Formats: sequence, structure tokens, C-alpha cells
Amino acid sequence: TRILAAAVPPRTIIRSVGYRQVVGATEIVFPLQVPVAFSVQQGNKTFTLNLYNTTAQTDIIRTDDNPVIYRLDWQQVAPGQTQYTFNLKKDQQWGYKLRYEGTSLILTLRHPPEMTGKRGKALSGIKILLDPGHGGAESGAPGPTGVLEKDVNLAVSKLLRDELVKRGATVVMTRQDDKEVSLGDRVAIINQSEPAIALSIHHNSLPDDGNAEKTKGFAAFWYNTQAHNLALFMHNYIVKKLNKPSYGVLWDNLALTRPQSAPSVLLELGFMSNPEEFEQVIDPEEQKRMAKAIAQGIVEWFKSVK
Repeated sequence: TRILAAAVPPRTIIRSVGYRQVVGATEIVFPLQVPVAFSVQQGNKTFTLNLYNTTAQTDIIRTDDNPVIYRLDWQQVAPGQTQYTFNLKKDQQWGYKLRYEGTSLILTLRHPPEMTGKRGKALSGIKILLDPGHGGAESGAPGPTGVLEKDVNLAVSKLLRDELVKRGATVVMTRQDDKEVSLGDRVAIINQSEPAIALSIHHNSLPDDGNAEKTKGFAAFWYNTQAHNLALFMHNYIVKKLNKPSYGVLWDNLALTRPQSAPSVLLELGFMSNPEEFEQVIDPEEQKRMAKAIAQGIVEWFKSVK
């Protein structure tokens, strides 16, 4: 009997790492003989890229002064695993993309957005994406009187859009009327438009066996490390500014928190299922107050991460 061992592909040798400046970002080029698997970890002032089935014989890493990168370190952390750690100049990261050009892996690290600072326009130069949750056949959570979440989400998002435009921002919306937009299409719009930040606007609800009268509050959801600070800041700002109860800041693997190309946060503005909070959720004046507070919170967050 003859036992044949599975063929082990030869390891890819990484001999050099280069980079190039493009509009609004730095692209780091890893020339490879064949495509390889990779993983990413974001930390405070660090971005780490692991390349598998690789051996580093890296002779040259170009490290000119860069808007985001302070230093690039590399090490062979295990046989067949090379790790590149980008030490960054600031804590806040603005999104990244990974793609192959032929067999070369291209990592794009986005630069901080340039705020033009026009008088009275604190968000001039900033592009913000708003995603009004649900739409069309996807109605979301119903309130006690039959009002649908999709309609409240859109109403607040339009008010928020207007408040952001007043402050100088360019606003992209995934929908502006009652139409169904798939989760995949929403994510694609984020990736294509490359906003400085993306906010998905929702209203929460409990299952029938939950305690609707006791469960209420504002919540912010995040997934990628680059979105954590935005989620935490917006939650704390709205809870304090509007004296809202807190439902928390939560890590969650949601379609609209997963985008890597920009800090992406999902906000639950209140509970459709809570009778008291529902009255606020559908009140046009309360909707205006919420939109104005979120817009000002975004202004204050950008100031905090300069």
C-alpha cells in the first residue's frame, strides 16, 4: 500500500514592499508570486496584516513621511506566516481596502478627511453616508399604532441629512424613498462612495415575550475597531444631550457595521415597542431634536479626532 501525501504549495517569498500615494489614501504594494490568504487586526495606532504561506526575505521597505503611517515593522512570526505592523500617527483609522492586482496584494489605507473649515460650515469637505434602515417590503419593527420603523427611519434620516448639509457636509443616502435596498447593495454603496463615516439609522424593538414597558433607550453598534470610538462618542453625546436612557454600546457582527472602507456604525434611536418611547419616536418635533443632536454630535466627534 502506498500513501500519497497531499502536495504542499511552495511558500511565496516576499522580497520587497513598496507604496504609492493616491488621492486620499496610501497604497502599500506586496509583490507576490501567487495570491495568498491574509488577515487583519486593528489596534490603537496599529494596523497589522498577516500573510500566510509566505516567507519574508524583505530587503527594502520605503518609509517616506506619510499622512497616516509613522513606521512599518515586519517579522516572520511563524513558519509560513509573515506579519507587517503599520505604526500609525493617530488612534483614529479611516478605513482600508485589500485587493489583488495580478498577484500583487494592494493594501489601501485611507487618509483623514480634509475639513476645509469654511465659516459656519464645520463639516465642509466631509462626506457622510446615511442608511435609513429597511424600506419597501422590509418594514422593520411596527409600533403599537401600526406606524412602521422603515418610515420613521427615513423621516429622521432626511432631517439628519438636512442638518448635516447645513453644516457643510456632502451626504450620500442609500435610499431616499420607500424602496427596498438589499444589505449587499447598502454595503456596496458605502464601499463605492467612500464616505468619511457611515451611519445606519434604525429603531429598536423587542420580541413579543420581552418586557416592552421596561426596555428602552438609545444604542450604538460597531464591529471594526476603527468604528468603536465613533459609536461610543455618539452614544454618550445623545444620551447626555437629549437626556435619553441608554441601551448601550454594543459590538455586533451586522452587515452595516462590517464595512471596512469607512468607520461604520448602526444607531438604534429608540424602541418602537416601548409605549412611552414610541410617542417620542413618532413626534415630528422630537425627530427634529434627534436629527439636530446627531448632526452636532458628528461635528463634535470630528473635532475630537483631529
